[in-house]
Amino acid sequence: MGLAQIKSGTTVGVDTKTVTVEVDLSNGLPSFLIVGLPDKAVDEAKERVKSAIKNSYIKFPNKRITVNLAPADIKKAGPAYDLPIAIGLLSASEQIAQPQDSLFFGELALNGDLRPINGAVLFALLAKSTGITKIYLPTANALEASLVKDIEIIPVDNLKNLIAHLRNEISIPPQPNTVIDLDSNYENPANDMKNIAGQEHAKRALEIAATGRHNILMTGPPGSGKTMLAKALISILPPLTMNEMLEVTKIYSVSGMLTNRQPLIKDRPFRSPHHTSSAVAITGGGNWPKPGEISLAHRGVLFLDELPEFPRQVLEVLRQPLEDKNINISRAALTATFPANFMLVASQNPCPCGWLGDENKNCICTAGQIQAYQKRVSGPLLDRIDIHIQVPNIKYDKFINPGNSESSKTIRNRIGQALNKQKTRFQESKIINNSEMSTNNLKKFCRLTEEGHNLMRAAMDNMNLTGRAYTRTLKVARTIADLDNSDTIQPQHLAEALSYRLESK
Repeated sequence: MGLAQIKSGTTVGVDTKTVTVEVDLSNGLPSFLIVGLPDKAVDEAKERVKSAIKNSYIKFPNKRITVNLAPADIKKAGPAYDLPIAIGLLSASEQIAQPQDSLFFGELALNGDLRPINGAVLFALLAKSTGITKIYLPTANALEASLVKDIEIIPVDNLKNLIAHLRNEISIPPQPNTVIDLDSNYENPANDMKNIAGQEHAKRALEIAATGRHNILMTGPPGSGKTMLAKALISILPPLTMNEMLEVTKIYSVSGMLTNRQPLIKDRPFRSPHHTSSAVAITGGGNWPKPGEISLAHRGVLFLDELPEFPRQVLEVLRQPLEDKNINISRAALTATFPANFMLVASQNPCPCGWLGDENKNCICTAGQIQAYQKRVSGPLLDRIDIHIQVPNIKYDKFINPGNSESSKTIRNRIGQALNKQKTRFQESKIINNSEMSTNNLKKFCRLTEEGHNLMRAAMDNMNLTGRAYTRTLKVARTIADLDNSDTIQPQHLAEALSYRLESK
């Protein structure tokens, strides 16, 4: 009887830290104590572990049991410590040899079966970063964890089989590495641009937004196609790279949103929260912070339909992540950082009834109602949206004879050529898209001709552009120039970029 140390881990945001589960058995009145800042779920592991061991026909040590989760200054949450605690108990009571160079994770059912946990791919990455070569975890998580190469993933169905494996009575074969099929729905997208009648101006703006990953706001009457355009945007965005897939998969893994059918997120996320969503649902949070909608939209699209209907508090919390591309959530015990590099796509009506400025229907709103409605979205947030466009209703003749609209594949190929220019431009930095350029990048890659300077000077004076609006206009102009296969920003590129600021007025 004595001391055992079993390696496990914990997640903080989308980062991981090693946790050592120390189990001490000593003489005295039988008791079971867990220390090291456990939450309620961890503390309740005492009953789950005790029942699981007994129902697996293994002797439970009738001793004074002390379990310490080290380091003790990090809060431990969730049921993933059930398995390492059980293995520690059996190692300390000398019923099995203490495993070496291994990590253990898993929630125990009362009958000894293992239930899936969140964050399996993160724990596999933790093992790889710390030089550990073997992980024991529930079978339901094995496919997800096997995305990480050079780690031996041992899928465990129940505690009884695991103990027999550790005693060399049986052998549990490791999970083969997941063969990633990168095929997606790009060839036959559910929402293809060619199926949208008219709206060439909006499609052009979406093409620019997709190329440079610019935020966009669409304003128009009900039924003009704003939501359809937003959903079709995904079909023209470039496919995720392998590194981006892992970034997104980590977020969904922590959130418990992966399945054996979908162990890897292969397509760009499209998140469309309802306007009744709370600020915590949008940004993430809770006593033990979890990702919100802006993180679930990382490397994808966050679509806010009926933007003014969202509470002002919810909209204002978007300002910081729109600039920093991440969200910091601070609590008394910890601070978690979640990635939030999303593309904001928003839509709104011009007024409460939706028909302000329409050619065929009269607006029934008063001037006060219109002003109050338009003030629901603050100026600072609107300033962070690069492209503002009007989406009018389509005439009947356009529905009947839509013409030869370009397919999403054609547009995506054109975007791909422009993205190659960006890839070459930013090959020596971590920047991927034009929207991420810093001030130094703007000076280097967005030089203007004398005519361009004159145009921007006049625009700054006449349109009252802020410094932020000026830099965002330059970024959009750089993207337009890339689509035009131009190495320099010409006056016509600036003029088009400025037109997307004019329409927000």
